Amino acid sequence: MRESSTPAKAKGTAWESDIVGYLREQHNPGARRNVQMGARDIGDVDGYYLHALEAKAEKTITLADYIAQANREAVHAGQPFGCAVVKRRMKGVADGYVVRDLRTDVRLLNRMRDMEDALRLHSKAHWEALDKAHREAA
Repeated sequence: MRESSTPAKAKGTAWESDIVGYLREQHNPGARRNVQMGARDIGDVDGYYLHALEAKAEKTITLADYIAQANREAVHAGQPFGCAVVKRRMKGVADGYVVRDLRTDVRLLNRMRDMEDALRLHSKAHWEALDKAHREAA
């Protein structure tokens, strides 16, 4: 490995670790970094619900490449959605960008809508309580 790639690799590893720490606190205590698997890679972080997560902390941002990679890795991971979490310069992990293509986002929102409709039909009171809690958290 070239010396110039060592700092970039360390920066990427630190970003992945920051994402895992944030997800453990805010989303899923079981979030963890994945072992890299080459051509059959399953994303950098496991534990972001329904997603293969590709972590990116690079000076030059190439969204098209990130999304293609995340979508490919979602298939390998058996997840319905892929996304890239891109580091925002000079900001903390909570200010990173979650990026996906519109096709993926529409599929995600359609699923969320369908699941909310199903919950509302099954238990309107439970849906109302969850809706209120999530609106207050915003």
